[in-house]
Amino acid sequence: MARRELGPHSLAVARAVAAMMAGLPRAVIGCSGGPDSLALALGAEWAARRTGTRIAAVIVDHRLQEGSAQVADRAARTLTDRGIEARVVAVDIPGGRDGQPYEGGPEAAARDARRHALAQAAGTDPVLLGHTLDDQAETVLLGLARGSGAASLAGIRPRAGRFWHPLLEVRRATTVAACREWGVTPWQDPQNADPVFLRSRVRHETMPVLEAQLGPGIAEALGRTASLLQGDEEILDALTAEWLASHRVDTRSPGESRLPLRPLAAASTGLARRVVKAWLEEAGVEAAFTHVEAVRRLCDSEGGRGVDLPGARVTRRGQELILTPAATSG
Repeated sequence: MARRELGPHSLAVARAVAAMMAGLPRAVIGCSGGPDSLALALGAEWAARRTGTRIAAVIVDHRLQEGSAQVADRAARTLTDRGIEARVVAVDIPGGRDGQPYEGGPEAAARDARRHALAQAAGTDPVLLGHTLDDQAETVLLGLARGSGAASLAGIRPRAGRFWHPLLEVRRATTVAACREWGVTPWQDPQNADPVFLRSRVRHETMPVLEAQLGPGIAEALGRTASLLQGDEEILDALTAEWLASHRVDTRSPGESRLPLRPLAAASTGLARRVVKAWLEEAGVEAAFTHVEAVRRLCDSEGGRGVDLPGARVTRRGQELILTPAATSG
């Protein structure tokens, strides 16, 4: 059967995917059956014939909604009918059973389970995801509302480790139109319109108000902000890593980590915050802003005091900050 020429929207999606897939021998496409990921998969099929990349799609069934298995199977059949290798992986979401709450909320729990399943299915290959410019704008806006720093405001990275996002400069309306041009009917997740979810309210209430009050182009402006901050973050991450490498202190006990106090106290506030956060994260501590500031305040103390963190404790001894895991801290 002859292949139809792509329309303008499907061509925009396909070219964006092809630009990221160039040189890739293999890639896994994460697909939910929604318009963004369905357009991504169909664009990847077009791109794969030009880049020589071998692709396979994985549809993750979270089993959180009634009929989810049927939705996943329909998405797999849609892709298979278009010549794309596709399979469904069902996952269990931790928490949420027997009245127990989801850790971090249902959205975060589902995302973590989905990413774990996709990573397992992909092995060493990159996973392409269908986040669009609209998703990027919503992410930046949510970060602003939470009072986040530059790392959060930098939003979704085009290549975040093994998860790649080729559609970050493509609008959601384009993926919807591309699905029409490809002649496929995407699944519309009812949760995307449910106001109980914060991102849904941002999408359907906040962003339209901003567009109406400030004029068109808000999504593009927020996306540009993320792109600019990503470049800044690369520089700042390099400076932080250089500082830590230059001031590394040999540890004396297993699991212990040390920072010299004097150079940390002499560093600029911004650099000191980044150094402390990176130091804590190296030790496996998920540190919020309040944790970082509490550790920095030890620089001004007389010593002997400590800061309890998730799974660890930091104390000041002489001219050093000492981090010990909670199991061994005393």
